[in-house]
Amino acid sequence: MGRCVLAHRFLLLLSFALWAGAGANAGGRLIAPVAAISAGQTGTTEQNSPQASTSESNQADKTEQYTLPHDKYEKAIAYSRAGYALYFVSYVLTIAAILLLLRLGIAAKFRDFAEGVSERRWLQGLVFVPLLIFAMDVCDLPVRTYWHALSLRYEQSIQSWGSWIWDWGKEELLHCVFAIILVLILYSVMRRSPRRWWLYFWFAALPIILGIIISTPWIIDPLFSHFELLDLKHPELTAGIERLTHHAGLQIPRDRVFLMDASRKTNSINAYVTGLSASKRIVVYDTTIQKMSSSETLFILGHELGHYVLGHVWKGFLFFSIALLAALYLIFRGLHWALHRWSGDWKIYGPEDWASLAVILLLLQVVSFFSAPIANGFSRLEEHAADVYGLELIHGVMPNSEDVAARAFQRLGELDLADPNPSDFITFWLYSHPPLAERLVFAHNYDPWAKGEPPKYVK
Repeated sequence: MGRCVLAHRFLLLLSFALWAGAGANAGGRLIAPVAAISAGQTGTTEQNSPQASTSESNQADKTEQYTLPHDKYEKAIAYSRAGYALYFVSYVLTIAAILLLLRLGIAAKFRDFAEGVSERRWLQGLVFVPLLIFAMDVCDLPVRTYWHALSLRYEQSIQSWGSWIWDWGKEELLHCVFAIILVLILYSVMRRSPRRWWLYFWFAALPIILGIIISTPWIIDPLFSHFELLDLKHPELTAGIERLTHHAGLQIPRDRVFLMDASRKTNSINAYVTGLSASKRIVVYDTTIQKMSSSETLFILGHELGHYVLGHVWKGFLFFSIALLAALYLIFRGLHWALHRWSGDWKIYGPEDWASLAVILLLLQVVSFFSAPIANGFSRLEEHAADVYGLELIHGVMPNSEDVAARAFQRLGELDLADPNPSDFITFWLYSHPPLAERLVFAHNYDPWAKGEPPKYVK
């Protein structure tokens, strides 16, 4: 139950980093240990039949707390701590790499090369931006490579290195295309309004980012995974979703629920809401259906329906828009301060110099890092609301609904090697979802009906 974020570096930092800061440095989510129904990468365990009956599932023992056997507990701790460490190391290395590009004058040399190619600004941008973006991504590549190796070691990923490199290449191409568009607009606005470019660029960037979000399910996501209507392979599950939506008084068309062929690359269990307007959809990994009972899968989908119904994608975009405006103003102020102090050392002539993009990216990294707790705190609120919605939605539809939800969280924790007890600091800074142990206890104990209280969302 997460958000798939593809864009990396400049595009990511402009369009999503303030919203999903925990994954900003890895072109995806480095923090697999973030305990959530959106799995990062998962471990292999015995599979439940996707056709397991609800009645059979309800005969299982009640799950009141998140527990793991000793061997899996040790793996979860090690895997989680590695993820936390890589997150912070990634930021440190990226900032160090940018500073090195500036201190050694490499960014300035890229600028000189681009200006030597053509006198036309837009052609210079076509040369300079890919050079800088690729240089930064190559510096980040060791961290990403190590994370994939770690995921393979802990049986969280099954993607071959050839496939992984191919995906990385496609990401690089997309990063460059989007970065070129945004950078050309940015520097055009800078030249026209040196004092208000941060505001005018914000106005210009929002429609582009909105278009990217809308088009991602149609254009970008299919470049990396195969999608088909859930109804084609799992009509019974689709019928169960329809019963849930009918129970809530909603109309979610069957053509808005998709199945993703994730099992070719990962053992991860996941479901998420993506897109906006006509592209808005619910996506379910095939591994989720393979490894969980029907009732547990329906709870997960109930959670996703919560995101859908509660308008979390739109709310997230609005939240990001405000955060982006604040970030751009901080970058505007920081850029002038940094160039006043070090422009001579870095051989940068002013804010409109192409080489100043490296300084902007450096400031974006800093803003992204320190804004992560705010963005993740907002995300945790939405994820908790979706949990509440999912619990209310399945209440009365399936017996012992609270136990079903609790078992779903337990199963997810076992498969994802979720950290059993993350520290308050790690939760505050990194977790886009409440810790899984807390979600499990909440699911097991949530029962407003027994107290004579009205449910919050599903009346």
